[in-house]
Amino acid sequence: MTFALSVRRTTTTDPLARPLLDELAYEYTTRYGTADDLSRYPAEEFTPPHGTFLLLLEQGRPVAGGAYRRYDEHTAELKRIWTHSAHRRRGLARRVLTVLEREAAARGYTRVYLTTGARQPEARGLYLATGYRPLFDVSADLESLGPLPFEKFLENPKP
Repeated sequence: MTFALSVRRTTTTDPLARPLLDELAYEYTTRYGTADDLSRYPAEEFTPPHGTFLLLLEQGRPVAGGAYRRYDEHTAELKRIWTHSAHRRRGLARRVLTVLEREAAARGYTRVYLTTGARQPEARGLYLATGYRPLFDVSADLESLGPLPFEKFLENPKP
């Protein structure tokens, strides 16, 4: 049974975000040996007016989330896009992307940038399927490249 989803704009320090961020840290550690990226940026970078952090809630519980921060004057950098392991394959990450892109465009950003890792084929597939352009040689040995950057240009929101 599927329930209605709601979007909660909050902070990375919200206790409601903890289960998702803990699971994300576990996933990063399992795949890469470290979760250092999760502590690289202060929580303030994911707050208005230059950023946001949001959770998708189902019956008041977080099932997915994501954030963006200011990368440069025209570019928002997406971070921490995650779906709880019990809720995958439902299109939730795609919904998070849509909300983040819409909000970034409404705040004046014209481009979105992100990186993912070579050991996250699900993420690569999602970004390619949603119109992101790889800024790396997709035919190369991805493990040898380090972080895999993508970009997408945003349309201005309709008034």
